[in-house]
Amino acid sequence: MRFTISREKLQEGLAAVAASIPAKTTLPVLANILLETTDKGIKLSGTDLDIAVSTEVMADVDVPGAVTIPAKKLSEIARELPPAPVKIGAVGEQRVTIECGRSRFKLLGLPRDEFPTFPSVRFSESWRIRSGDLQQLISHTSFAVSSEESRPILNGVLWELRPDKMRMVATNGHRLAKMDVPIVSANAPASDLIVPPKALEQVRRLFPAEEELEIARGDNHIGFRSPFTAVFTRLIEGPYPNYEQVIPKDNDKVAVADKVALASALKRMSVIASDQTHRIRLSFNSGMLKFSVQTPDLGEAQDELPIRYTGDQLDIGFNASYLLEILRYIPTDEVKMTFKAPERAATLEPEGWKDPASYMCLVMPLRLVD
Repeated sequence: MRFTISREKLQEGLAAVAASIPAKTTLPVLANILLETTDKGIKLSGTDLDIAVSTEVMADVDVPGAVTIPAKKLSEIARELPPAPVKIGAVGEQRVTIECGRSRFKLLGLPRDEFPTFPSVRFSESWRIRSGDLQQLISHTSFAVSSEESRPILNGVLWELRPDKMRMVATNGHRLAKMDVPIVSANAPASDLIVPPKALEQVRRLFPAEEELEIARGDNHIGFRSPFTAVFTRLIEGPYPNYEQVIPKDNDKVAVADKVALASALKRMSVIASDQTHRIRLSFNSGMLKFSVQTPDLGEAQDELPIRYTGDQLDIGFNASYLLEILRYIPTDEVKMTFKAPERAATLEPEGWKDPASYMCLVMPLRLVD
């Protein structure tokens, strides 16, 4: 194998696959990147056996072939190379030479056939979506997944694929985020998948917003691909909880507040809130929202904010961290909140949003201690 590539293109390819290379592994070949020559240039691939990423970059190929090279060392070398064309060659299956300007390196690789094969995914039955729409879904929901190991199903994002829309839902049992985006995909079957957020983050990072993505599933994998890049991930197996049951249908108290002002008040109150519960009392009256915090051994705080509110007076407690996290992803200047009672779930939605997507978050209240 022998090819010449610009330093920038080499760095671009390495950056795309770097996040899929495990930091520690008992399988030496997983610490390597697979380099293969193609018609257009070279293809770089990396995997940790859960997520696999491959990307193609332009290069001038003299002799076709394939080899695996230690990913960390190749990335460090590429970062320090002078701005000149890089010549990479393989002598046999394991000795790799790198030349750039007056610099010369020799690295020991591993044979191509030791590298794991990528999962088989049926792209003949695929969904198509603009990458920007998918990125919107991912960023507005995946923050709400659980990080606790006790319920692994909640460590993933539920992704409902239908011929006319896509929906993502994530929850940790205390807060929930749900978003729908309309799509047009005539030939793809309806499907419900549970995807690890780490893989979704790769998808969000790697594909430009304007690119059209093909998405297809295998037996227990899902694949995303554009003309130059592909991401594959193992799916989380099992039934996702019935989230529709917890979404309130009869909340009759409605508050509309300025998002930035609400977040600022919550941040001020959080200074005095308990480090364990982050509990803050919110008192809703017509025209005014009053905040209060009392933490034994620390002190107390009050604040208030003008709002638009319809409904009976309400005192309710929340984990301020959950509210702040949700507010960060509300895409409008104002947020609409709905309530039923102090012990029932509250919803937060963007007020006056003109986007074709629909977005709703839910947060469970905390019991107030008088």
